[in-house]
Order: sequence, then structure tokens, then C-alpha cells
Amino acid sequence: MSLFEFYGAECPHCQTVAPVVERLKKEGFAIEQFETWHDEKNARMLEKFDKGFCGGVPFFINTESGKWICGSESYEKLRAWAEGK
Repeated sequence: MSLFEFYGAECPHCQTVAPVVERLKKEGFAIEQFETWHDEKNARMLEKFDKGFCGGVPFFINTESGKWICGSESYEKLRAWAEGK
């Protein structure tokens, strides 16, 4: 399963959700993170996965389940996403 988070370094919404992402990573979820505001390659990758769903960051996608989340969310919602629910 591939869990991806696309974020911007100075994005306030990304900074708000960062502790939740770190908690999930400590619990064993392998979330790959891609900074998009300063990395053009990652920005293009975001466009590929986003497909117009969000149009911004933070953007989370579970490539196995196809489930995605836009914006900063609660621990419960992000954990369910990580589990493919």
C-alpha cells in the first residue's frame, strides 16, 4: 500500500496536520511525503494524483484503495484513510 501526502513547506494547513501525520508514522503507517511548493517534480506528481479533486495541499492519497483527502483532517479520519477505509 502506498500512502502519499503532498504538502507545501509554508502551508498553514499542512503545518496544522503535521502532528497527526507524525503520529500515524509512529504507529507504523509508511506515509511518503512530497513537498510541492519548492519542488517542481513533486508538484507535477501532485497533479497526476490529484486529478482536480483538491487543487492544493495538503492532499493525501492511498494508492491501494484510491481514497483521497483534501485539507487538514482529524486523526480519526486520516487513520481510516491510511487503513484504506
